[in-house]
Amino acid sequence: MEANLTTAQTGNKVRVHYTGRLDDGEVFDSSEGGTPMAFTIGSGQVIPGFENGVTGMVVGDTKTVRIPCVDAYGEHHSDGVMQVPRGEFPPEMPLEVGTSVQGQQESGQEVSFTIMAVSDEAVTLDANHPLAGKDLTFDLTLVSIEG
Repeated sequence: MEANLTTAQTGNKVRVHYTGRLDDGEVFDSSEGGTPMAFTIGSGQVIPGFENGVTGMVVGDTKTVRIPCVDAYGEHHSDGVMQVPRGEFPPEMPLEVGTSVQGQQESGQEVSFTIMAVSDEAVTLDANHPLAGKDLTFDLTLVSIEG
């Protein structure tokens, strides 16, 4: 059976130019001016809503898709936010809001935290993905389809 290379479908390797925007219009990611993103539909390499948006497109198609947070990086969970005493960090470690630090959850699993606030007493860390809880809008252009 010959693969259908006219319409993007599960199992196809595709290349896509995209621009991702938040509800306030801020661009959080884009391939414009660079190399198109390559991935295989159905492989889990990108968020589900992105795969769904590309599926069914034809090379040259351009469209805008809105992806609810549950099909992107999930809801923001307050139990992923914690305060850690400032003294638990090495004194020479720079602690700046917005930067990432590596740590362990109580289960022992390694996780990346974003520093949300720093005071003399505590550091507020967030284990949620920075885009968790946010609906995303993508402008997509399908550049190519491979078997």
